[in-house]
Amino acid sequence: MDLLVITVSYNTRDLLADCLASALAGLKCSGLQGQVCVVDNASADGSADMVRQRFPSVVLVAHDENLGFAAGNNLGLRAMGFGSEVRPRHVLFLNPDTRVVGDALGVLVRFLDETAPAGAAGARLVHGDGRFQHSAFAFPGLAQILFDFCPLHHRLLNSRLNGRYPRTLYEAGRPFPVDHPLGAALMVRSEALEQVGSFDERYFMYCEEIDLCRRIKKAGWEICCVPAAEIVHLVGQSTQQFRDAMFVALWRSRFLMFETHESRAFRWCARRLVRVGLRAEAQRARAAHRRGEIGADQLAQKLAAFREVAAL
Repeated sequence: MDLLVITVSYNTRDLLADCLASALAGLKCSGLQGQVCVVDNASADGSADMVRQRFPSVVLVAHDENLGFAAGNNLGLRAMGFGSEVRPRHVLFLNPDTRVVGDALGVLVRFLDETAPAGAAGARLVHGDGRFQHSAFAFPGLAQILFDFCPLHHRLLNSRLNGRYPRTLYEAGRPFPVDHPLGAALMVRSEALEQVGSFDERYFMYCEEIDLCRRIKKAGWEICCVPAAEIVHLVGQSTQQFRDAMFVALWRSRFLMFETHESRAFRWCARRLVRVGLRAEAQRARAAHRRGEIGADQLAQKLAAFREVAAL
C-alpha cells in the first residue's frame, strides 16, 4: 500500500463527507494504492451512519466516547493493523475540515519517496476562499507565548518571532524545511513512525503533532512543507464547538509539551508569562462585558477557564 489516510471526526458530518470525497478522489487522481480510515469519536450528528451509507470503501471505527485527536489516530492505526498486517509506505493524518485538491496526495507521497532524509511532510494549506494560511511553524518559544496574549502589529504576528515562515517560501513552490506542519494534514513516513512511536495519548487535543514532530526530528529525520501539494483547511470546525474548554485543553497540552521537551528555566518563564497574559485577558473580558459585548454568563465562563489554566 502506498498510503493510509486516517481522519478523526467529532460532529462534523457534512465537512467529513466533503473531506472523504476529496481524499478518495485524490487517491484516484494520484494513482495511489491507498486506504482511508475514519475514527468517529462518538459523534451525535450521524457522522458514522453517513460514512457507512455513502463511503462503503472507507474503514469506519465508531467509538462510543470522545478519545481526542491523539488517541483517535492511534486507534485508527491499530484498527488498520499498522506495523503488522498493514505496511503502507506513508500515513496521512487528515482533519475532517479539509479538502484535498487535485494531486496533493501524490505530490506528498512522491516527495517522501524521493527525499530519503525526510520523515514527514505537510501540504500548503489555504482557506476555503483560497486565501493564504500558515501551514507550518517553528517549535513554540517564549516569544510565541507572549504574542498569544498581547495584541501586536500583524507583521510581528506573522514573523519568525511568532514561529511563522515567510510567505515567499510558500510562493516559491519548492519544498522547504520546517519544524512542524500543522496537524490538519501531516504525512509521515511509516519507517519514521515505527521508529519514534505514534501519538502521545496524554494529549487530548492540541500539540500532539508538535510532540510527534519533535520526536521525529530528534531521531534524525527532516521535516518539510511541500507547497505544490494544496489542501483546503476550514480551520477549527470541531474545536469551535467548545471554545472555553478548548482554551483550557490548549494550555494543558502546551504545558505537557514544555514538561516533555523544554528545560526547567524555559518552563519557569513560560508559566509566568502565561499568568501575566491571563490577567490581561481577564481585564479585557471584563471591559468587554462592561461595554455590553459579552454577557454575564460568557464572562463567567471565560474567567473560569482562565482560572483553570492558571492552576495547571
